[in-house]
Order: sequence, then C-alpha cells, then structure tokens
Amino acid sequence: ILLDKGADVNAQCGYYDNALQAASLQGHENIVQMLLDKGAAVNAQGGEYGNALQAASSKGHENIVQMLLDKGAAVNAQGGYYRNALYVASSKGHDNIVQMLLDKGADVNAQSGQYRNALQVASLQGHDNIVQMLLDKGADVNARGDHYGNALYAALSSGHDNIVQILLDKGADVNAKCGYYDNALQAASLQGRDNIVQILLDKGADVNAQDGYYGNALQVASLEGHDNIVQMLLDKGADVNAQGGEYSNALYAALSSGHDNIVQMLLDKGADVNAQCGYYGNALQAASLQGRDNIVQILLDKGADVNAQCGYYGNALQAASSQGRDNIVQILLDKGADVNAQGGRYANALHAASSEGHDNIVQILLDKGADVNAQ
Repeated sequence: ILLDKGADVNAQCGYYDNALQAASLQGHENIVQMLLDKGAAVNAQGGEYGNALQAASSKGHENIVQMLLDKGAAVNAQGGYYRNALYVASSKGHDNIVQMLLDKGADVNAQSGQYRNALQVASLQGHDNIVQMLLDKGADVNARGDHYGNALYAALSSGHDNIVQILLDKGADVNAKCGYYDNALQAASLQGRDNIVQILLDKGADVNAQDGYYGNALQVASLEGHDNIVQMLLDKGADVNAQGGEYSNALYAALSSGHDNIVQMLLDKGADVNAQCGYYGNALQAASLQGRDNIVQILLDKGADVNAQCGYYGNALQAASSQGRDNIVQILLDKGADVNAQGGRYANALHAASSEGHDNIVQILLDKGADVNAQ
C-alpha cells in the first residue's frame, strides 16, 4: 500500500538505514522482492549491517542472499559492523551462504571486521567446514590480523583442535610470532590445551622460543600448573633453566603459584636451584616469603643455598621472618641459616621480625643466638 502510494523505496532512516536492509535482516522474502521490483538500490550503504547483503548473510537467510546477488549485489562491498558479507557469514557459521558468496567471487582474503579476515574469525568460532572452504578458495593461512594475530592463534585460543590441524596441514607457520603470548605454543601452554600442544610440537614448534610476557612455553605452563604440558615440553627438550619473561625462569614461576609437583619435575630435570632471578633473588627466598613450606623443603633437599645473599630481602631467613612464617624460619635455621646475616630491606632477620611484630619469630631467632644489638 505504501509503495503504491508513492513511498520512497530508498528512503534513508532508522537503525537499519533503509527498508531493504531491514527486510533482508528479518528474513521477509516477499517484502524484499517487492522492494527490489520497485527499484530498491540493492547496494545502498548505511546502517548497522552496511548493506542488505551483509544483513541477510548475518542471519543465514539463504534465499534472500540469492535474490540480492541475482539483482547485482556487490559481493565485496565494505561497510557496517562486520565490514563485508563473507566475514559475517563465516563468523556466524552459515556454510551455504559462504559457498554462495565465494561462487560469486567474494574476496577470500579481504581485510575486515574485528578479527581482520574471514579465515581468522571462522577459526576462532570453530567452523571447520568454513575454514576448509576458505582455504580451498585460496585463503592465506598465515594472514596477519588484529587481536589474535593469525588464524592458528585464533583456533587454539578457543580450543579447536581440528581447525589447528587443518591450518597446519595447509602450511600455517607453527612458529609465527603473534598475539599477546608471542607464539602458538606459548598460548596453548598457558591455556592448558594438551592436545594442541602435542599437535604443535609434532609439527615442529620451537620448544625454546623466547619472547612474549612469559618468556617461553615452559615458564607459562609451570606458572599455570599444567603438569602434563610441562612434561611434554621437557620431553621435547625444553631448556629447564631458560631465562626470560615475567618470572625469569620456570622454577620461579612454578613455586610462585605453589605447584609442588612441577617444582619437583623441574628440579629432577636439572633446574638450577640456586639460579639468581626475579625480585626476590632466588627460588628459596621467594618460596620462603610466600610461605610455601613444602617447596622450601624440596629446594633445600635439592641443595638450595640457605644463606644465599640476593634479592629484596637479602636472604631467605629475612624474607620468612618479615612475613611471619614460623615453620619456614625453623626449617631454614635447622638447615644452618645464619641468624645474623646482614643485607636486604631490614638488614637482618631479627630486625625484620621485630619491625613486623612477629613475636614468635623474634623468640626463635633470639634462641638461636640472634644479636639483639645488630644494626
């Protein structure tokens, strides 16, 4: 009725900008046909979805997509939140529409949207069939993009083992530097994705690649307590004493999170128990400060130097004394800690315990011969 009364079929208005885009989004095939028959501009740009083709593609309305394409809709038109039709169809998992768009010449490597290209967003969302379709049409498996860096990183971040394997089989660079954690192996190790870590290692991932916030895969797996992954990495030759990253080395990372089993695994593989690292100087001082009794005992049993001088608190005894760790203070003293050792923030253990009001520890230290007049 409105059209018969002269309503402007291409009037620009509202959230969806025009009638054709709104009808395409809602799946109203008859209305779409009426609008097109009345001369609606099939490629009109505007609104949330940019154009009618992108709107129909986002909701999986196959018939409308075909109608629009038959009327000359530009398959690679850019605009709207998703930037193009192929990207949004790939994101939403609409296999048939992806195929229709590709058959009409959609640019498989067009840069668009939050994740930069169709392959990356399909990999992130776990749409195996679409990933394969895009690759078969020549999608660049190593294309760079924002946020996840590339399709491989996107797929593993969501735990899509099958897609990781598909991408690697198509030549994805297993050691490509990308994303916040620098490479795929480090990201998979952080997230505890055992299967994907194994796939990456089998495809030649560099087990000792250094970079990113956590330095290497072994350090981040140790921090997060992923025993199986730590073992896998060690079996593949991970350097147990590699330096770098937020925690300096894997041993320091493991004890910082209280992962006794991993601490033992690393030490059994030759981790340097006296390595100088981090804000607290060494593993023993850090474990003593944090009150990790079991780990302190493990470190001492493995030959940790109870009187090593380093770090913010000077030595392990002062660190434990400052935090009121009675049991650890006793363990350290029983292992021969020098009760009058000088250095660090409080100069000595007695001063540390006194300053922080730890009466029991003050008494323990005095009973062990702490010099009450030490400066």
